[in-house]
Amino acid sequence: MQKIGLILVAVLFFVLSSALYTVNETQTAIKLRLGEIVSVETVPGLKFKMPFVNNVVKFDNRIQTLDAPAERFLTGEKKNVIVDSYVKWRIIDAEQFYKSTGGNIARTSNRLAQIIKTGLKSEFSKRTIADVVSGERSEIMSNILRLANKDIGEFGIKIIDVRIKRIDLSQEVSNSVYRRMQAERQRVAK
Repeated sequence: MQKIGLILVAVLFFVLSSALYTVNETQTAIKLRLGEIVSVETVPGLKFKMPFVNNVVKFDNRIQTLDAPAERFLTGEKKNVIVDSYVKWRIIDAEQFYKSTGGNIARTSNRLAQIIKTGLKSEFSKRTIADVVSGERSEIMSNILRLANKDIGEFGIKIIDVRIKRIDLSQEVSNSVYRRMQAERQRVAK
């Protein structure tokens, strides 16, 4: 008789533990019933679901960072520059995010990287090396941010910031710049 009671307690514990889940302050949870969205939980706390019928998918509400690999772009002068950039983004509509990406962060990262690469390519092709390196960097980033948020709207996310970490000149462009600087200094010296 004690064995049956012990088995019942174990089964009851298993059912209760699979029926409860928690949502943290930094999360949004989507409750699914047989693959269909039943509810979106944004309030933190202990929640209930029907065991074996409902699944829960949780998403991080905090700002995410996508560190894009360095890419080579052509400026308006047809000179190569190597640009290293990153993007800050967050999920603003978990339901839309789940519907459009299946909750796949890697798919979102790939799409974001493509959009930012296209934006950088477009902005750099309009400007000279001098504009890119010094003068118009903030304008470039704000243009990319504005265009990227238009393109990514259907994903349920918002791009918070786009930044260029580093701009390197290719070896041939660096040599050309150094020669030009040297010629200018010699002209000033005479």
